[in-house]
Amino acid sequence: MFYLTELGNRLKETREAKGLTLDDLQELTKIQKRYLVGIEEGNYSMMPGKFYVRAFIKQYCEAVGLDPDEIFEEFKSDVPSVYSEELPEQLSRVQTRKTIPAKDSKFVEMLPKILGVIVVIGVAILIWVLVSNSMSKSNDNDKKSDKPNEVVGYNESNEFNEKEEKVDKDQKEETDTADKKDKDNAVEEEEEKIEQDLTVVSSSGKNSTYELKGSDTFKLKVSSKGSPWVGITNGEGKLLFQGTIKENESEEIDFTEEKEAVINIGRANETEIFVNDEKLEYTISPNDMTTQLVTIQFTKAE
Repeated sequence: MFYLTELGNRLKETREAKGLTLDDLQELTKIQKRYLVGIEEGNYSMMPGKFYVRAFIKQYCEAVGLDPDEIFEEFKSDVPSVYSEELPEQLSRVQTRKTIPAKDSKFVEMLPKILGVIVVIGVAILIWVLVSNSMSKSNDNDKKSDKPNEVVGYNESNEFNEKEEKVDKDQKEETDTADKKDKDNAVEEEEEKIEQDLTVVSSSGKNSTYELKGSDTFKLKVSSKGSPWVGITNGEGKLLFQGTIKENESEEIDFTEEKEAVINIGRANETEIFVNDEKLEYTISPNDMTTQLVTIQFTKAE
């Protein structure tokens, strides 16, 4: 039979002060209840290894709001020392990409081409005007003795004006065509945009379920306003993150290829959840229920 150690007694008193049962703590930390009992009783022989003893005690402390480093220092004679052991796969953090490349606007892509066409046309018109003026002067000098100046000036002026009007008309038609294409592309791009729909499906006790539709991506971000303990799993129960998020920091995970995200929160009043940058509104007041289990079901838009 084992009796509570000083460390075990300290942890148990803190847990009970938080109003948490061993079942609640098991759900928060995902540590089997028998190991939690072993920690409180100081029965470390039942643990799978020394590393697990320290890791489980650390998770226990974070879940009840104690500083693990201070606890290890204060009760270092009660906690087994570990120098190097392989980090268990289930405790490893999943590194996620935190940058999402933005799609360039089709209009921006077309703009350099349109400007290039306008510049080329402008240069061509300028060259044509200079050459025409030069040729007109040469023809005037050659025909001075044969035709009156007034007739030559009138004919040349009319011919130049007609050609200039034709070039202006062609340039305007080309610009109008390019503008129409840009407008059509913008309309098509606007029609392709789908607004996401994040709605509440059910809410009971500390459990709430949401449904995400109308989006082809699912980017989850959990931000801290204090130092909450958070556990994140996918729909198959695979642990993707577990631990305390420091104040003003966040944890981001891409769930685009998943069907469900489950967020286990120790202090909901210090935690904010964002889905594709849209803030999730708690259906259960985080001030009334600080420990919450939030499930988000994802149906990818076709």
